[in-house]
Amino acid sequence: MFKGSITALITPFRDGSVDEKAFQEFVAWQIAEGTHAVVPCGTTGESPTLSHAEHRRVVELCVEVAKGKIPVIAGAGSNSTEEAIELTRHAKQAGADAALVVAPYYNKPTQEGLFRHYEAIVNAVDLPVIVYNIPGRSVVNISVETFQRLAKLPNIVGVKDATADLARPLQMRLAVGEKFCQLSGEDATATAFLAQGGVGCISVTSNVAPKLCAQMQDAWAKGDIATCFALRDKLMILHDVMFIETNPTPAKYAASLLGKCLPDVRLPLVGLSDGAKAKVEAAMKAVGLI
Repeated sequence: MFKGSITALITPFRDGSVDEKAFQEFVAWQIAEGTHAVVPCGTTGESPTLSHAEHRRVVELCVEVAKGKIPVIAGAGSNSTEEAIELTRHAKQAGADAALVVAPYYNKPTQEGLFRHYEAIVNAVDLPVIVYNIPGRSVVNISVETFQRLAKLPNIVGVKDATADLARPLQMRLAVGEKFCQLSGEDATATAFLAQGGVGCISVTSNVAPKLCAQMQDAWAKGDIATCFALRDKLMILHDVMFIETNPTPAKYAASLLGKCLPDVRLPLVGLSDGAKAKVEAAMKAVGLI
């Protein structure tokens, strides 16, 4: 259903507000470069500091550009189940093809609580849901056993796995079957994730190297391992600098070097340090992007 290089979109800002023109142009560029799907309003899109009105608007802006061209997987997570239901309901109304719903953060639900959270969402809204498992940010890890239960629910179609545990995709494949859509949430191990049973990557790096990331995924799908691995190696320098400081600050700065947007982020995030800027610029030059 969803596969390949899927960009976790940045949200451009100008004068403190969402830069709607820059955002829609950015989505159009992603499509032209070969990106296979897009995710508005994820963590990389600074969803924690978007107002609800801004969140809804960004999803709508994305669908306007991408609908009928590539899938839109709208970020719709919250640590409030009712709020996640409302965001998922809006994603469906806006025309998104699926919702990406992060594990509830901060309140640390049990495995039973995690199951019931997602159960309530899919019972309330008829839209495919990709579960986002990222223990580093949410402080809870959805177990393989819980995924076995979740996979039996209607519309739980896949996972974005940001555990950085490369045993997980194979364990998941054996537990829930090959049809369950497994997407990596870690750029640096995207090809290893494919080898372990994954079908794509929800990527930060593809914000600034969409063509290279898409070509890498396409090469794997075609069985052209030599090309895939050559692109993997080329992209690694970018993967490293995309997380040199808190995401999405490096990605936004890199995108600004391409003339795609301003580097602005919202507090509590701050702009890159001078040292980090130099490293991002050097990596962009080394890969041939600037």
